[in-house]
Amino acid sequence: MLQQTPVARVLPAWRRWLERWPTPAALAAEPPGEAIRMWDRLGYPRRALRLHAAAVAIVERYEGHVPADHAALLTLPGVGSYTAAAVASFAFGYRHAVLDTNVRRVLARVVTGAQYPPPALTAAEAALAERLLPADAALAPRWGVATMELGALVCTSRAPRCDDCPVARLCRWRLDGFPAHDGPPRRGQAYEGTDRRVRGLLLTALRAADGPLPAAALAAAAPDEALRDPAQRDRALDGLVADGLVEPLEGQLYRLPA
Repeated sequence: MLQQTPVARVLPAWRRWLERWPTPAALAAEPPGEAIRMWDRLGYPRRALRLHAAAVAIVERYEGHVPADHAALLTLPGVGSYTAAAVASFAFGYRHAVLDTNVRRVLARVVTGAQYPPPALTAAEAALAERLLPADAALAPRWGVATMELGALVCTSRAPRCDDCPVARLCRWRLDGFPAHDGPPRRGQAYEGTDRRVRGLLLTALRAADGPLPAAALAAAAPDEALRDPAQRDRALDGLVADGLVEPLEGQLYRLPA
């Protein structure tokens, strides 16, 4: 849930999720469409499908227990290097470098003197994080949490609080006079008017429905401004079907996957 989504948005959904599905087995026993329904408006709903698929895999391969081994975690649907390292480190206490956006920004500023890290994780970043990780396995998870929180609360992207930073005197970016970012332009993701927005509107209608909906009802789910381009609406619906988030039925009916 924390992939690409801040904690403040995740917490309410996480609490509701665990109230309904306290174990992987409880989630795996339900259809994947219910995971999409409970995902609500967290965004990037394919994560809900991956989480359901991971729960099924955990039940089938690991007797319902989340594996502690980093390599085993990487075999689960939706789990990449960041999530595997975070679970192995924070949940099980193993020594792994946890590199999310916040940690990468802290290391870029403090160690390399860059305002922002590269757009995608590089081998040099991974090697640097590994070198800085405490050798004591018992301290490594605390180090991971500390650097992550430093980036989330102090060394923020747009308004870093350098006066409150515990490592300000060591920060190369600060010592060099805060040089401006000289890499590719950093652009936020557009939402209004995009297929993503229309996809979200269509999924909202299906989440609220008690059963399958005809295509006409799905068309009415989006406000007028989002329906000016029927081709976009159809493209968004086709994309949802292709991603496994919507299941087409005979008679032009659609539902969440069962």
